[in-house]
Amino acid sequence: MSLSFVYSEPGVNSKTLFMNEPWLRRWNNRYSDKEYAYGEQPNNYLKEQLEKLEAGSILFPAEGEGRNAVFAAKLGWSVSAFDISIEGKKKAMQLAELNNVTIDYAVGELQELNYSKQFDAIALIYAHFPADIKSVYHRQLDQYVKKGGVIIFEAFSKKHLDYISRNEKVGGPTDIRMLFSIDEIKADFQNYEIIELAEKEIELNEGLYHNGKGSVIRFVGRKK
Repeated sequence: MSLSFVYSEPGVNSKTLFMNEPWLRRWNNRYSDKEYAYGEQPNNYLKEQLEKLEAGSILFPAEGEGRNAVFAAKLGWSVSAFDISIEGKKKAMQLAELNNVTIDYAVGELQELNYSKQFDAIALIYAHFPADIKSVYHRQLDQYVKKGGVIIFEAFSKKHLDYISRNEKVGGPTDIRMLFSIDEIKADFQNYEIIELAEKEIELNEGLYHNGKGSVIRFVGRKK
């Protein structure tokens, strides 16, 4: 068995690359543990941004165990999410039930899921794609953002390799091509009004795999 993939924390997805069964087992094994790999609380930046917006429809690619999707649902958003890991979905549905909310969670890849609508927001939280497809993938997701809709993005910057060298527990890819720069985000989301775009050092405390200081790109853009 083979499957398409990209690196993502949490989750993986892709259009053109292929990886065999061990890659999927890696994520299913990580998410099959009782403890939530990245915790049960939402990402701080996502929380901050969603609380500024009127609730609507939102898509979470590579959503893993569902912490961010469940938080959005608690705020009244209509939530769609996907990931390739069935174990991630199981944990997400458990978390949704625990919090008395409903999320629409699919297992598969974006090009296979064929969403029939556009969304008011898409949240890309630590979704790291291989260099040769990451911009293609962003453009594919852009098609699902309504005019006036919002992209919320937080992921590790290219400077993050220095932080990993000092503390592996902070997590993140070790291939610099999978990390992000401000210029790349500007190029990938050209038809967006930039509300915020910055490179920052932050302190992460997210479950087992995001702990310590890291360097991130934060982006909020509204589609023109």
